[in-house]
Amino acid sequence: MASNSAFKDVKDGITAALVETTRTVGQISNEDLAFHRSSNPAVAPLLEQQSSRVLNLAKGLIRVATSDTEIAAPKFSDIDSVDDNWRGIVDVFDILLEKADACLDEYTGVIKRLSPSQEEQIANAAPRPAKQRPDKAYRTQNIAKPQLHFNHTPQNYEKTPFKPLLTFKPHALISLTESLQLVPSEDSSSQEYDAHTSSLTKDTHQHIRKSTNSPLRYKHPYENEIKEAQTIPSVHVKSDPIPYLPLESTAATFVDSPEGVQGMLEELKQAKDIAIDLEHHDDHSYIGLVSLMQISTREKDWVVDTLRPWRQDLQILNEVFTDPKILKVFHGSTMDMIWLQRDLGLYVVGLFDTYHAASALGYPKRSLAFLLKKFVEFDAAKQYQMADWRIRPLPTEMFNYARSDTHFLLFVYDMMRNELIERSDFSIPNGDLIEYVIENSKNESLQKYERPFYDEQRGSGPLGWYGMLYRTPALFNREQFAVFRAVHRWRDEVAREEDEGLNTVMPKRVLYTIARETPTDMISLLGCSHPMSKPYQKRKKDLLQIVKEAKAAGATGPEMKDFMPALQSNSFQLSTDSKPVNGEIVTYNRALASAAAGSSSDDTLRVRLDTSAFWGPSIATAQQASDYRLHDAINNLRLALPLPELTAEVFVETKAQNHGNIMSQSTAGARAEHQYLKERKPRENDVFIVREFDGPKKRTAVDAQLVPDPKSKGDMGNGSNYREMEEMALGEEVLEAESLRAERKREKYERKLERKRLRHEKASQAENAGKEAEPFDYENAPSVLRANKAYVVKSSTSKSANPYAKSLDAPKGMRKSQKEVAGRSLTYKN
Repeated sequence: MASNSAFKDVKDGITAALVETTRTVGQISNEDLAFHRSSNPAVAPLLEQQSSRVLNLAKGLIRVATSDTEIAAPKFSDIDSVDDNWRGIVDVFDILLEKADACLDEYTGVIKRLSPSQEEQIANAAPRPAKQRPDKAYRTQNIAKPQLHFNHTPQNYEKTPFKPLLTFKPHALISLTESLQLVPSEDSSSQEYDAHTSSLTKDTHQHIRKSTNSPLRYKHPYENEIKEAQTIPSVHVKSDPIPYLPLESTAATFVDSPEGVQGMLEELKQAKDIAIDLEHHDDHSYIGLVSLMQISTREKDWVVDTLRPWRQDLQILNEVFTDPKILKVFHGSTMDMIWLQRDLGLYVVGLFDTYHAASALGYPKRSLAFLLKKFVEFDAAKQYQMADWRIRPLPTEMFNYARSDTHFLLFVYDMMRNELIERSDFSIPNGDLIEYVIENSKNESLQKYERPFYDEQRGSGPLGWYGMLYRTPALFNREQFAVFRAVHRWRDEVAREEDEGLNTVMPKRVLYTIARETPTDMISLLGCSHPMSKPYQKRKKDLLQIVKEAKAAGATGPEMKDFMPALQSNSFQLSTDSKPVNGEIVTYNRALASAAAGSSSDDTLRVRLDTSAFWGPSIATAQQASDYRLHDAINNLRLALPLPELTAEVFVETKAQNHGNIMSQSTAGARAEHQYLKERKPRENDVFIVREFDGPKKRTAVDAQLVPDPKSKGDMGNGSNYREMEEMALGEEVLEAESLRAERKREKYERKLERKRLRHEKASQAENAGKEAEPFDYENAPSVLRANKAYVVKSSTSKSANPYAKSLDAPKGMRKSQKEVAGRSLTYKN
């Protein structure tokens, strides 16, 4: 039932969008754009600009529609080429309609079983392997925590901003000292940091705080280098892919010593491109651990042990990682960039992320396993992805899986690079797919790691309770909501203290169960706590007391259904640079804080874009933002049309202004009278009425006098007194002229009726006169009793002739044979 309602909503939304688009196209075609282009030179550039935008949009849609098909997207550079390639465009539409038709048939049940050929293909296909899990020996193990032996042990209670671990900065455009500066944070909702820093004095720190009034963060040390890095020329050149070496015959080295790292570094400096991947563990660490790093060139693979006490000495790899002349290929580097900064002090300049390449090419899947299967026919053993990568010595199966993630990645890059170049359209803006991937890869490299501070009031941050409720929604009452926040805070404190993962201390399922049941005794609490971790067992009495206190305080606390929508409604303001509202800058973070403080829903800021998502910034909508109504046809038309306000000043000629032959003032938005109409001499009492767009149907003076307008006394803002507004605009002379025209029309109609009545009377008199003059001939009159059918006069009420009456006068078919009757048969005599 829910699926049917969801489908109905989708169908209604698509239908409404199509109807609105069709209506807008019709309105644009009725505007006579060719006339505006020829009469006003200022309109022509705007029309050309918007035509180019529509053309680029159409090319983008066609490119997306053909991304996963065998049909090549038709290319057209101008409007004339659209006609030349119309057959190719129609083919794309046919494919989309066929897919939609097939999906609808499957949804409605028209297609209930596969065809015999499809059944045969499925029967002959190899069985799909079930989702595998690593052996028990490879799963999370109860081993000593390696982070306890690090030279720099993780600190889960740090209150200062995270300072980059760099001790030297190779390939620097800005020195390390200038890079490690505290700057105002872009996120003003974050908690305050301690004023103590090692790089700045206390007075300097307070001066920055007073001048900016926002928390401080350290800059990204390689921000300028990443932004200024030039794309390697070979990335833009299509060339034959370099074949990969067989996995079995390629050298693979496990690096677990500083000497091994130094030898690997010397070989990496000679490479032009390298592939990198990481393995991470977060079950038994609060912030997580980079447990393994895989690096591959075209000839060799390395697997680096990153759990050694000297792990931060791996910063020497920045000589290669930050070299803009060496291409670094990752797949799905979002978290890799964060983990490298946090644990190893490594940064990447010159990144190429194959995940964004798969997005640009429109692949149905974007995982590394899909790419390996597509280009290499290699099935990755993904069951080891969730293994415990802290295990030492590393098992052979896990070692081979780790190196396979990067061994084939450079060949995958070659294949995707060539495809990106082939499918790029350099004739349109943003048509270079290589640049699209490079820009998105730079954004990945520019990410910064920040310490996970806990925000109890708003629940913000990646580990906050708000994100958990947003991803896994649940409706709690006041008491349950208070218990949920209190238990969530307790879980975070225990995880920090024990240096354990949050889900290891208490899974999300247990947290939701405790919040929903709100147990007040130990038996009920234990019934909600399966499985129960060791840190939980040691503190179960403390947790029970926290649940009781939260439940009692929640009776008068905030309610979730009032608190959460307030946060979500303000989440539309994504930028800290906002427009003044009532003389004050309103940002997303301040709106979030006001919502958390219990602001009324009536104070919710309504956010509306200043530019059209379709036409861009060419249409000014600032005046409409104050009183915008969704169903206002005029405002909808103004959003759709790429034209400026066609005021009278648009059509004013300079020569006419000098001679004073035009009106000095004109109503904003009114159409100016064309010169052709000015030269015409209007006839006396001839009135021209220009009806307003989307106004009611124009009525004549007769209709206006005979039919009273029940809405004439209504509200002006509702548009119900259109007739009254029209009369005010026309004036007394116009009304008088209209009355005269109506009177002439009525007189003409009455004369027509009189002539018709006279003709009818004359015809009746002539008929009566003819009947009286001709006597009835009884002798030759037909018989009444024995009347012949030929002389019978048909009455006017008789049925009309049936043209199919004689269709039955055809030869009849063979008679039906008589069935045999049981008994004696008839005997014929001679």
